[in-house]
Amino acid sequence: MSTIVITGGSRGIGASTAIECARRGLGVILTYNSHPLRAAEVVEQIQTEGGKAVALKLDVSEVESFHAFRDEVVDVLTREFQARGLTGLINNAGYGLFNPIENVTPAQFDGLLNVHLKGPFFLTQTLLPLLQEGAGIVNVTSATTRVATVGVAPYAAFKTGLEVLTRYMAKEFGERRIRVNAVSPGPVRTELGGGLNADFETLLAGQTALGRIGEPEEVARVIAMLLTADGSWINGQSIEVAGGYII
Repeated sequence: MSTIVITGGSRGIGASTAIECARRGLGVILTYNSHPLRAAEVVEQIQTEGGKAVALKLDVSEVESFHAFRDEVVDVLTREFQARGLTGLINNAGYGLFNPIENVTPAQFDGLLNVHLKGPFFLTQTLLPLLQEGAGIVNVTSATTRVATVGVAPYAAFKTGLEVLTRYMAKEFGERRIRVNAVSPGPVRTELGGGLNADFETLLAGQTALGRIGEPEEVARVIAMLLTADGSWINGQSIEVAGGYII
């Protein structure tokens, strides 16, 4: 069975993507860090709809845990999916921090760096031997890489780094026919950074050509497409899914 790993799959865009991938016939290994019950709910929904999913705990900031995680993935692939490798990896896990540059602490900076750039780099490196020829990788970035938004400078800087890394991965993994793309969500209704209040949602909607904010499912469908035959000739790209945010 074609099987993918998606980090941060317990809520928001990650949960919607896990469900959407399962609907397209993919087996799903989703990770969670601090929300095991939410992860279990996603697995239950996938199974109720006839799909297959397993949730594993992973803190993407703890690089030293990645080899043990890979061993877990190998066990799950064999035991639950009767598969010998992965056909996809989605580096999605993340969190938001709203803080002006002048107030950012080294600890806050390092925390964002570890989750949004260092973690995806070394997790991809660790799981690379499991990725089959022709597999797909999607790195979830952000429209803040294009639109400067006060208060999210470190987050945006590391997402920009992940966007650049996407192109390098596409180049280096090309011999194995592994495609690597980035998906860059704009304003979306998630819990990232504490979620949106009514005033902030109105502001963001007014800055978007389609006059509203997006839903996680709309981003999920693009990510899932990139991991199927529909995205077979898309490689090394950053695709903004933002409804025309500040264009």
